[in-house]
Amino acid sequence: MADRHKRIKALISRNVADILQFELKKPSIGLVSVNEVVVYDDLSQANVYVSFLDPRGSHNKLEELQRTEGFVRSALAKKLDIYKVPRIHFMLDEALASARKLDEALAREEEQLSSLPKDEEDN
Repeated sequence: MADRHKRIKALISRNVADILQFELKKPSIGLVSVNEVVVYDDLSQANVYVSFLDPRGSHNKLEELQRTEGFVRSALAKKLDIYKVPRIHFMLDEALASARKLDEALAREEEQLSSLPKDEEDN
């Protein structure tokens, strides 16, 4: 059962990425990357974590992407060989934004430390 669950998760991830890249005709959404898929144990729902190449207006893009859920689910049903295709919920993956903020904070801290005189650094 666990192998089947992992296989379905991988199939959903790969196929949703293909659908968003090649079949979805929404230029306002832009380039979308599928970062992770979390499938419920009963296979009724799948949370698809996405990020956008251009992060500006990502919440608006996410809302528009969520409106395409029916199309994506229908296209996914044609590609998968399972009885019931899970409902798709698109969610914004905040991991990249958090990593970027952390990198910026570390760079600022390093800059502040490098601007200290040598004597103060030793204390």
